[in-house]
Amino acid sequence: MNQWGVVVVAAGRGSRMGTAESKQYLPLCGKPILVHTLELFQAMDEIAEIVLVVGEGDVPRCNELVQEHGALHKVTAVVAGGSERQHSVYAGVKAISPDVAWVMVHDGVRPLVAAEAVRNCCAAAERTGAAVLAVPVKDTIKQVNESGVIVSTPDRRSLWAIQTPQAFRRELLAAAHERALAEGFLGTDDAMVVERTGAEVVIAEGDYTNIKITTPDDLPWAAFLMGKREVYKHD
Repeated sequence: MNQWGVVVVAAGRGSRMGTAESKQYLPLCGKPILVHTLELFQAMDEIAEIVLVVGEGDVPRCNELVQEHGALHKVTAVVAGGSERQHSVYAGVKAISPDVAWVMVHDGVRPLVAAEAVRNCCAAAERTGAAVLAVPVKDTIKQVNESGVIVSTPDRRSLWAIQTPQAFRRELLAAAHERALAEGFLGTDDAMVVERTGAEVVIAEGDYTNIKITTPDDLPWAAFLMGKREVYKHD
């Protein structure tokens, strides 16, 4: 497998968490959520460097956070994000060293992604140019109109819930973001930004435990999953 750069995006305020503190800095099993995420990639041999993208006012704080956790030497830069997540990702991609040809983008508040799932996503991207982690949708999904009336029921077998990381050939991702910026396009994720260039993005199946910590209910569930993982490590 090639050497990879990682853009960890943690610039959001997380209003749905309902806390004064941004969710990425909330404690989880004794450490900020964000630190768990960074430590995951730090421990992977395939990762050459990590760029952390945060709110402009949080750059000094996160530089200190990285220094406090001295093992995070793969974090080569902490950069300020933009007004939209998409702009933050592009800022992170530009901060990755030019000689890194492969880049993945990951949410700072997904600390539970498994290293093996990350590797599978990277391997799929290396075969095709672009890949995202995802899991099959379990529930029946209904499409409704503006009045709340069901208008269709998509075939569940074709539906996947998209996660991160999302992995790309660097030149493909950078070009897609540059085009989106020039055309004023905002996508819901990086895969969408790449898809609109005509490039194919493939699915790498992930795990349902790769949750995004977004609401208060997610914190105890994440703590349970992390505690369970630690038990398995020592068995």
